[in-house]
Amino acid sequence: MSAATGTGALSGLRVVEIGSFIAGPFCGQLLADHGADVIKIEPPRTGDAMRGWGVTLHEGESLWWPVIARNKRSLALDLRTAEGIDVLRQLLSAADILVENFRPGTLEKWGLSPAALRAQNPRLIVARVSGFGQTGPYAGRAGFGAIAEAMAGMRNLNGFPDRAPPRAGLSIGDSLAGLFATVGVLLALHARDTTGEGQVIDVGITDAVLAVMESVLAEHSVTGATRQRAGTGLTGIAPSNLYPTADDEWILIAGNADGVFRRLAEAMQRPELASDDRFRSHRGRGTHQAELDVLVADWTRGHTLADLLALLESHGVPAGPVSTEAAVVSDPHFRERRSIVQVTSERFGAMTIQGVVPQLDRSPGSIRWLGRPLGADTDTILAADLGLDARAIEALRRAGAV
Repeated sequence: MSAATGTGALSGLRVVEIGSFIAGPFCGQLLADHGADVIKIEPPRTGDAMRGWGVTLHEGESLWWPVIARNKRSLALDLRTAEGIDVLRQLLSAADILVENFRPGTLEKWGLSPAALRAQNPRLIVARVSGFGQTGPYAGRAGFGAIAEAMAGMRNLNGFPDRAPPRAGLSIGDSLAGLFATVGVLLALHARDTTGEGQVIDVGITDAVLAVMESVLAEHSVTGATRQRAGTGLTGIAPSNLYPTADDEWILIAGNADGVFRRLAEAMQRPELASDDRFRSHRGRGTHQAELDVLVADWTRGHTLADLLALLESHGVPAGPVSTEAAVVSDPHFRERRSIVQVTSERFGAMTIQGVVPQLDRSPGSIRWLGRPLGADTDTILAADLGLDARAIEALRRAGAV
């Protein structure tokens, strides 16, 4: 198993990933999916915490790990030892990218500040992900994605106005931070082509959440408005909501644009709604959102989900079911596009997981292997990549570094 295995757009790039949990490792996963040689450094004996995470485990093992660690090589290395730090320094002397998501100051404590690292490798790009970023009053605080989602305002927009704001069922803040870190890496690679020098990418999870807050802050700063929790819909956007069906399912209909609403009214056999003073404009439909939602719901209750989907598709109205995992994995569209793929795990057998995104037509990414056992590539990396002989590797073992 070597860097040559990757044939995607990032083939030939060496990435060293340190840290744990989601945000940094998700960045590493995206880079690895597109061909980068990602060396995942984990503590010996315990490994990354993600090896034990997930809502459901299989015989005590994480089903998340095969996904977030796919296409990465595993190097068991104790960074609490001087010997471990020295191995990391050697790896970074020839690497293109370092991805880390420790609390700010950790690299500096180890003598591995970005400035020190780039002194030995000026081309090194350092992607740093943390709860609140490397600067600012909160920089030194511990932070997880859920905290960032709450503090940056996203949590306050979720749910119903008369209840405590719930979290999403996924680690959105962490994943957004990993995605923005990946964008930063690609920007820095492009800049390096011109300057020949790497740079530091600083992503706070709070920054990532704020970046996707649409017009919420602008609306408040200009008008003083505070967007309220709106349950299954979005205030002022109508009709765009979940509606009940005759077979006790839910259908999401997004008919809020003027032309789309006219087509929805035709599908409902209520074309007069499109010329009704209350509903003919986007603003009017938002003002009369509650009564319009009642009209649409009364209509959908008289039809099955399948009939509604077929009818709305024939009228060009965006609509879809609220899919369970079972529905997603059996959806022919997702399978044909390889948005989901079936792979074989040595440990778990056949698994269905998400595919590589985005899809490139000339240099596509791929899933070359799933998350590796802890330290599976340690000897190969030390010998083949760093050129250490058996005696040097044994010395590292005696020191507890690997």
